[in-house]
Amino acid sequence: MENGPRTTSGDDRRGARIPTNRRTPLLVVAMILAVLAAGAIGWAASSVLTPADDPLEAADYTYVKVQSGAVGSTTKLNTVAKWTPVPAGSNRAVGVVTEAPLEPGAEVGPGEVLYRVDQRPVVIGQGDVPAFRAIGLDAEGADVAQLQSMLAVLGHYGGAMDGIAGARTVEAIRAWQKALDVEQTGVVDVSDVIYVPDLPTRVSLDDEVITRGNLVTGGEPVVRALSTAPEFRVPVTEAQAATMPTGTRVKITSPSGDLWTAAAGKQVVDSQSGSIDISLDPLDGGSICGDGCSQIPVNGEALLDSVIVTAEEVSGLVVPSAALVTGADGHVAVIARSGDRLAVKVIASARGMSVIEGVDEGMDVRVPGREPTQ
Repeated sequence: MENGPRTTSGDDRRGARIPTNRRTPLLVVAMILAVLAAGAIGWAASSVLTPADDPLEAADYTYVKVQSGAVGSTTKLNTVAKWTPVPAGSNRAVGVVTEAPLEPGAEVGPGEVLYRVDQRPVVIGQGDVPAFRAIGLDAEGADVAQLQSMLAVLGHYGGAMDGIAGARTVEAIRAWQKALDVEQTGVVDVSDVIYVPDLPTRVSLDDEVITRGNLVTGGEPVVRALSTAPEFRVPVTEAQAATMPTGTRVKITSPSGDLWTAAAGKQVVDSQSGSIDISLDPLDGGSICGDGCSQIPVNGEALLDSVIVTAEEVSGLVVPSAALVTGADGHVAVIARSGDRLAVKVIASARGMSVIEGVDEGMDVRVPGREPTQ
């Protein structure tokens, strides 16, 4: 072992300086991060504590021209159309249905053939007394009078409607039977005519009974008279009902594409479901479907596309409703490009647009229509 002073090698000296050299850049990094964090906190505080600009105050005003146009409002809903059939007459013939030519909902008049049983025609007549017996020479009664009336309409009888089947009545019966191409007996059988209260009328037959090849035994209620026109209604929600007061126009597209116009009528609320139906009325006192009622199926309901006119169309000078301002005195005005307020009268408004009077077509008015904050 050597004695003497101890020396430090170069490697040892470098190892002693390492901690000093590493601390310096770490301190610098920490200071930079602290500055950045402080800046982020300041920015966040500024963003949270500083109120946003009022977009109405910051936004520039735009201008629109007063133009000719029209304002109105419509909504699309479905209309339900349905015939209301009522029992009108019963079959008295016995045999096999050999022909059933009548179309459902067809309009019929006195003497028209409804169907045939064993090739013998069954016709319709007008009267309050249903057929209950055969009518021949010397028969008397209200049923005879209504038979005479039918024969007169058909051009076979020109005598008195006295309810007495004399020689002239029997002669008329034979002429009618000849026209029908049946045996000319001069006697009307109980099964030959079905009487209904009013003619002409639209009728339908029970197709489960009066179908070619079916056997009928008499007594079946087969004739149903339809109302003079189908019923029309619009199912709506409570909110929709509020936009359809009585008289609101409804434009209906028929099954074949025709346009029918009606008016909203009575509102009926179902106490169980709370649903609301608005009945529709014809505008002219006739029927909604006019000559096209046969387009509505006799059985079931027809669902038709409809347009509800919630605001009638009005033509004139049009501006966005946002361009209108109301002063403290309640008067409505628009603001011109010059900044002047121009008093106007609002004729109609719908769907964000208004028809006005008091300005000239082509002039510019301010939107959103209020003076900027000073």
